Amino acid sequence: MRVAIVENTKITHHGQVGVALHEVGALVDVYRPFRDGVLPELGSFDALISFGGEQSALDDHTHPYLLRLGTLMAKSAGEGVAVLGICLGAQVFARGLGADNHLGTAQEFGWCKVSLKPEAQLDPVLNALPDVFDIFEWHSDTFTLPPNTVHLATSAVAGVQCFRHGRAGYGMQFHFEASRAVARDWARTFPDLSEKMHPGWAEVLPQRERTQGIHADAHGLTLARAWVKLI
Repeated sequence: MRVAIVENTKITHHGQVGVALHEVGALVDVYRPFRDGVLPELGSFDALISFGGEQSALDDHTHPYLLRLGTLMAKSAGEGVAVLGICLGAQVFARGLGADNHLGTAQEFGWCKVSLKPEAQLDPVLNALPDVFDIFEWHSDTFTLPPNTVHLATSAVAGVQCFRHGRAGYGMQFHFEASRAVARDWARTFPDLSEKMHPGWAEVLPQRERTQGIHADAHGLTLARAWVKLI
């Protein structure tokens, strides 16, 4: 299988998604349109993944490829191709499907509680998770539920944490790819941003890893493997 990965910032961890892709021997093509604007061609891949980034889904003035990316994700999912948007990727996917993006209204950081909607019980990716689970978050923006999608997960801060469009198109606001190792690297690489999002984060990180991160690692790998099976 050939998987197109879109990285939206210079430091992008594939994390648990990368583990699941490696397990099945996927061929991965990486695109970095924040540098050159280049995106994969529609129909040139078996699956499409868009990871997170520091920009908003509406930052067309600095990242003019964002609208094209949302359209590519929407069209691909509409054709039954496996599509995955994580954090910014989910926000861009939602935009491509006709949702409204809301900036700076829904800040979540660290391992947070996410709750499944009843529809998730029959979903092939989320049905193995507990009704309430810990998973890593790092965002300030959110979006409305796109038309013609299934609402699968929510939180007290961001109403739409996960949706499905078509057979295998998923938008996930939370960073399920972020293992404890990824969380540690983010804390080392972005200490000022982490402190701004969660004062004292460096001090509480080790304890949060033990109480929430260990479970989130398992949930993230479960999600990654289940989505990869849909490719």
